[in-house]
Order: sequence, then structure tokens, then C-alpha cells
Amino acid sequence: MQPDSRSPIGVFDSGIGGLTVVRALMERLPFEHIVYFGDTARVPYGVKSVETIAHYTTQIAEFLLEKQVKLLIIACNTMAAVAAGMVRDLSPVPVLDVIDAGALAAVQASGTRRIGIIGTPTTINSNAYALAIHRLDPEVRLVSQACALFVPLVEEGWLDHPVTRLAAQEYLRPVLSENIDTLVLGCTHYPLLKPLLQEVAGAEIRLIDSAQAMAERAARLLREQGLANPDTRPPRYEFFVTDVPLRFQTIGERFLGRSLTHVHVVKW
Repeated sequence: MQPDSRSPIGVFDSGIGGLTVVRALMERLPFEHIVYFGDTARVPYGVKSVETIAHYTTQIAEFLLEKQVKLLIIACNTMAAVAAGMVRDLSPVPVLDVIDAGALAAVQASGTRRIGIIGTPTTINSNAYALAIHRLDPEVRLVSQACALFVPLVEEGWLDHPVTRLAAQEYLRPVLSENIDTLVLGCTHYPLLKPLLQEVAGAEIRLIDSAQAMAERAARLLREQGLANPDTRPPRYEFFVTDVPLRFQTIGERFLGRSLTHVHVVKW
């Protein structure tokens, strides 16, 4: 059955990082309805087993499919690395994930075929970006760096703090020494650090923002499949979470760049 073009896009993440993807979608596709699911009660996923992550991921995908979404977007790198295939198997609508989107954008952007990847330890250890990039171009030379401190620094709001700058200099030093021309921001929190990271990396390094890359891929897919919303009325945005932590509103609004309304708590 062909999905309805007026249906919403479903976006999901293990917590709130995926709101950077929602923000990019809002800017790129201003008339599309969006339903977001953040599993705020069970975050972080990085310390959990592959089986548990797969179970949670498919549970959330099924919840969004019940909302009659026309497209599913896996906005969490950990979920994408572990369970993207399972979600594609169960979904009757197209499925996009941040890793594939970032990998494709990086390969297209790199002139020297020397690409750096930064991400959380779980994402880097999964090798998912390296596999996705090498599927597209086996000749690419990759250098990866886990950046464990960036997520808590972003959630603290320290986007241009001396501590964050120092951490960025330390993390990027070994990556930049490999003469890369492109750097993949392999975590949905990292777009908020983009100005600082660009400054540390240098103007000649192309930063690949997986949130923007995802918004471009989504726009292309909707156009190609005739699923773009023909309406030009203000869209509906709904947010589902499994818990509302004290700072969710504050951090969420920082990620979205606008006020966060229509938040519903799902109890499982």
C-alpha cells in the first residue's frame, strides 16, 4: 500500500540527540508533519547489549508505524549500527538512517579520499561508518576517533567553552595528522559543536553534518517517490518520550532552536 503524502515523517532516537535531525528536517522540509520519539527513560543505549538495543529499536519503530508515518528515520547512530536492517525488514514504508546518509555525503564531498570520523565510543567501535563508506568506495582511507566527552559537554550547553575547545583539540589532533579533507560528525549531538569544530579543524576541512545529510536524503526520497506533502499549511510537530527528565525541555529547545511543545509521555 502506497503511504499517504500528507502523513508525517517518523524520526526516532535513544534520547534527545535526534532533535538535531528534526531541526534540519524542519528547515529543509518546512511543510512536512513530523512525529519524534525519544527513548529518554532507557538512554543511554551504548552500554546495552546488541539484543536489547535491537528489541528497543523495533519496539519504537512499530509504535511510529502505528502513527501511519510515511517515512521512518533512524536518527540514532547506535540504533542504526545495530538494528537498521531489522527496521527495514519490518517496515512497509521507506527507512533512512544517519549512518548511510553521513557515509554517502562524506564520499561525495571528499576529493582526496581521506576521511575522518568522530563519534561516541559505541558508534566508533561498531565500525558501522567505516563499513558504510567502504561499501560506497573501498579505496577511501579512514581514520576514526571516539570522543566520549562531547555528548555531556553539549548537554551541559558548553558549546563554545574553553573545556570543550581543549577536548576538541585533543580529539582532533590525531585525526588531522592523517591529512584528511573531510570529517564526519558521527553523532547527532555534534552539529551543535559545528562552529567550534570547524575552527579547530580549519577552514579547508569539510565537515559532514549527518543531520543535514539526512534532511537532504529525506527530501530527495520524498520527491522521487511522490510522497512530498502538497499542503502549504503550518505542519504538526509531535514529540513522544518515555520519561521527561528535568532538563529535557531546556536541552530539547537548544537542540531544536525553537520552543518544544506537544510533548507526550509513553509508559511501557
